[in-house]
Amino acid sequence: MRYVGNLPYATKEEEHVVIPMSDGVRLSARIWRPTCSEDDPVPAILEYIPYRKRDLSSQRDSIHHPYIAGHGYACVRVDLRGTGESEGVLTDEYLEQEQTDAEEVLAWLAEQPWCDGSTGMMGISWGAFAALQVAARRPPSLRAVVLSSFTDDRYADDMHYMGGAMLSDNLAEAGTMFAYATCPPDPAVVGDRWRDMWRERLDHAKPWVLEWLRHQRRDAYWRHASVCEDYRSVQCPVLASSGWADGYSNAVTRLLAHLDVPRKGLIGPWSHKYPHLGEPGPAIGYLQEVVRWWDHWLKGEDNGVMDGPMLRAWMQESVPPSTSYEERPGRWVGEPDWPSPHIEQVSHPLARHRILMAGEAETGEAMTVQSPLSVGQFAGKWASYNAPPDLPYDQREEDGGSLVFDSPELTETVEILGSPAVELDLSVSEPVATVAARISDVAPDGRATRVTYGVLNLTHRDGTGEPEPLEPGRRYRATLQLNGVAQSFPPGHRIRLSLSTSYWPLAWPPPRPVLLSVYEGSSALRLPVRPTTEPDNAPQRPFGEPEGTPPLATTQLTPPEQRWEVKRDLVGYDSSLEIVKDRGTVRYDEIGLDVGCRAFERYTATGDDFTSVGGESDWTMRFGRDDWDVSVRTRTTLRCDEDNFFVDATLDGYEGERRVFSRTWNETLPRDWL
Repeated sequence: MRYVGNLPYATKEEEHVVIPMSDGVRLSARIWRPTCSEDDPVPAILEYIPYRKRDLSSQRDSIHHPYIAGHGYACVRVDLRGTGESEGVLTDEYLEQEQTDAEEVLAWLAEQPWCDGSTGMMGISWGAFAALQVAARRPPSLRAVVLSSFTDDRYADDMHYMGGAMLSDNLAEAGTMFAYATCPPDPAVVGDRWRDMWRERLDHAKPWVLEWLRHQRRDAYWRHASVCEDYRSVQCPVLASSGWADGYSNAVTRLLAHLDVPRKGLIGPWSHKYPHLGEPGPAIGYLQEVVRWWDHWLKGEDNGVMDGPMLRAWMQESVPPSTSYEERPGRWVGEPDWPSPHIEQVSHPLARHRILMAGEAETGEAMTVQSPLSVGQFAGKWASYNAPPDLPYDQREEDGGSLVFDSPELTETVEILGSPAVELDLSVSEPVATVAARISDVAPDGRATRVTYGVLNLTHRDGTGEPEPLEPGRRYRATLQLNGVAQSFPPGHRIRLSLSTSYWPLAWPPPRPVLLSVYEGSSALRLPVRPTTEPDNAPQRPFGEPEGTPPLATTQLTPPEQRWEVKRDLVGYDSSLEIVKDRGTVRYDEIGLDVGCRAFERYTATGDDFTSVGGESDWTMRFGRDDWDVSVRTRTTLRCDEDNFFVDATLDGYEGERRVFSRTWNETLPRDWL
């Protein structure tokens, strides 16, 4: 990244600005704006998230907010109610209160003497969710939004559930927010009130996974704030981006297909990162694109921002399997519209261990598989952060417990862009069953690199609102949609489809092992093929080098630790995946604050006992300055039997080594055809 200090506008920073809400709660904001804005008002850009603007997100914020402010905008970073130095409590994601607060913040911004009355919202992940959800509420000042790594469908395409199957990230994210929502404010900002504010957060805390497990099917809880319920509600221009290595690779193209507003889409090779910080690379000059977007829609500049393709996507080339990449080779391609007129949905019938060419046909007996619980240990994370190494590894060991179909050796390059699907004619041995599908790029030496995947709880085969158990032995038709991707398969390679009846720990398995029968000839793999003869339609103006302002200075006081270990005991047949994400202790030099953040996850199983699976998420967050030393420790475990889930959780608050708060939860929640 190139750090830029000389920008068109000189700026000033206000580290702690109070924004009052109508119920008396005060939110904390950090504002960067041009020094001339009091005499010459500018548009305001809001990023609205719970990740602590004063410390944990401050380095990232300092790269892009001063940069955008230096191009003539007031950039405003607000911590959600109950986080950072904002008052109140945070008890769940995307609540009505959160969104009404955002509307009040936008109204407050529009009324400030340094704002010209127009606003925008931007963000990644939660911040992008917030921007899209608030856009659907149409606050009068909001003129445009910029989104990165997000979804429009909170149930079917978020970290909670996929195809009606529960993801392990449902537990992992709950553990993350259990910790973040219970951290104290900084007494250097709020003074002696810090202890009362912290105690209020602790008193109202709960493990968020409890609420998420109470809603195992698509219901009003998930429909709330899912923009896919009414795309017409969004009436402002949208710039949307994500990455193929991210869990959120699908919503960009859905917005392009369904919104009826000016819109642009951008999908790179990245994990869960802003494109200017993109890993795997190449990262791009994303902030330059964002400034051009704001210049056009908030300042009315005729800068050609809507010229060129509607979608720009990184067509990934073949690579050996690895759990982490610095760069993904490939090229940018462009599509004028989405769905693209250039992409053909090609159906390939499935025969015994073979993917047939389009037009071929073969019928025969059923092919069967009953996968061990070990299938999925090399699946990586649902949403990769590219650190610790969390991408899927060589799929050959996974394929050993799967039903595998290979294409003939390719004689010419095949490229896909979009969401593949598997159309299955099937039967199962149990009333609750899951199918996981993976597409891999198989090299001549046999190494298999996963390209994309999908999971379907077959009780949700006809929809996610009213799951229905299956009748063992009865034949059903089901379509399993895989995550969107752009991938080039070179000559000499093969395309592989792998089907398994478990994919643990990425997805929670069904109550009992399942024998899956797939009928050849009447089952097929559908690929979104982009002809290699099609012009790339890449933008004439290439992306610039990544730019930003210099990040805030920090000092690493203790070393970080990153660990991802798969363990198997061949005596007791216990297996586990253990993940450590430890930032070490970091000093934020400007404010003299030391912060430690350590997360530990463990996912376990014994043999093929599907009720033995369990997950654990432990977090420790510590904050210190001089004689102020406060920490939060959380632990959440999730277990099951055939009929229920069992959640055990603890929350402890410490001042120094003295525990000043402790609470325990032990709850049982019934499985809902899951």
